[in-house]
Amino acid sequence: MEIFLISEYILIIALIIFIIAAIRMATQSTIAMGLIGCATFSLGASILLLILGDIYSLEFYKDIVMALLILGVVGTIAFSLALRRN
Repeated sequence: MEIFLISEYILIIALIIFIIAAIRMATQSTIAMGLIGCATFSLGASILLLILGDIYSLEFYKDIVMALLILGVVGTIAFSLALRRN
């Protein structure tokens, strides 16, 4: 059981690096990189919350993760469609 917990902590470290890279992508000057960065940040934050909720036995973390994933995807699609019309 300890190896599983150690692997979860390694995954958390990797996700933090992934989120930092997503923030860097979101702050680029092009709109496409901003959209990709925001979607990537949403995905990384969702997976990080999923892992932390499993480790610390949080309540309702799966509901929050599902809402974050759905709203992240819908928001990215809506924003890209709004930019396409301009």
